[in-house]
Amino acid sequence: MSDLASTPAPASAPAPVPAPPGDHYLIFAVGPSLDFAGKLLALDEDAELSVICRPEHLARITEHGQYRRILAIRQNAPLDEVVALARTVHAIRPVTRITAFWEQDQDRAAAVGAALGVATHSPETVRLVQDKHEMRERLREAGVEDTRAGRAFGEADLLAFGESAGYPFIVKPTAGTASFGVTLVHTPQEALAAYRTATGDFPGIARLGVLAEQYHTGPQYSVEAFSEAAEHVVVAITRKYSDPRDMVELGHVLPAPLDPAAREAIEAHVTRVLDALGVEFGPTHTEVVLTDEGPRIIETHLRVGGDEIFNLAKDATGVDMIDFQARQASGLKVLADIRAILESAREPRCEAVWYTAPEVTGTFMGLAEADPGRTDPAVTVLLAEGSELTGLAGSFTRIARARGTAPTAEEALEAARSTVGALSFVFHVSPPPRDLV
Repeated sequence: MSDLASTPAPASAPAPVPAPPGDHYLIFAVGPSLDFAGKLLALDEDAELSVICRPEHLARITEHGQYRRILAIRQNAPLDEVVALARTVHAIRPVTRITAFWEQDQDRAAAVGAALGVATHSPETVRLVQDKHEMRERLREAGVEDTRAGRAFGEADLLAFGESAGYPFIVKPTAGTASFGVTLVHTPQEALAAYRTATGDFPGIARLGVLAEQYHTGPQYSVEAFSEAAEHVVVAITRKYSDPRDMVELGHVLPAPLDPAAREAIEAHVTRVLDALGVEFGPTHTEVVLTDEGPRIIETHLRVGGDEIFNLAKDATGVDMIDFQARQASGLKVLADIRAILESAREPRCEAVWYTAPEVTGTFMGLAEADPGRTDPAVTVLLAEGSELTGLAGSFTRIARARGTAPTAEEALEAARSTVGALSFVFHVSPPPRDLV
């Protein structure tokens, strides 16, 4: 036998093992001007992204061009229809993760997650958070607090609530956002107008009617927290300043100037609230009033705080809640890293923001004598030139904001307020029609 014949054939190289495909995300409500798609792809470049959204969100979504498929469905579509669309996407490629980074359509995400067996907030938790009356009932059942509240199906219901609970009280949409339709009612006459305001045309989560609830007096705060496996860590407490007429928020500063006992009471109360509502993961933004009897809840949200609060928290504490939200959505554990940042040594730093909301009806024309070549990085103009102001109250009617940074809360607030107070604006105001004789 020849040497050639006796030489064993070389072993074939093992077949390459294909890398597992990236996750398939089904995204709902991508949020205002935040590129969550880019954050997810930065964590996993092989991820595939699909989105189910409202038609009015299409322009915001398609400008990034990072989605494999986009399905738009009207806001009032039944959940069964949304689930059917999600099943179609799931049949093309199984959905492995569901995300809803902002407030709108969290009910859709929860329903689809339950139908497909993909982890997300439970439908029950989303319902309790979005329906403020149901939230009140659950907190009462859990023994967390007993704020008086009731649904109003007409003006007579508000008058009856005022007679039984007393004045003043709050009237607001049962499910809403950005302080739209909120009124502090002092008299029966104001109650009638408040009902009409709360049932007006405003951007909301769903139309669930009108809620009347006890008004708690005291300074207002919000708690920015992050949860994982039903464990909650408070990132920061924000002091909030609101217009007492319509409760539109005009300023925030964090960390809030609080003594240790008050801080501990607020943190403990919010933890009980989140437990009672079944919050298991993600960022939360919970608004409270610190009354003489202790903290009382205003409402909570399964998202980061708006009004620049998530950026204030990032700059003041070092915790980027948006980044951690994306990391958690990709399957990573994040609470240990958040704690490590909060416990690290940092120079004292407070961050504030202040808004201006002139009571003007007319057309916004822009900053007065603005120099296009010189812009203050602390100032943000919120309305586009040509925007119409109708006197409708709400967070989206504010014209501009300014940021302030300082070692103390008082100094940061003063910096923000003085900056925005120095701004001048131009409006085109049309006189109302008048009867002539």
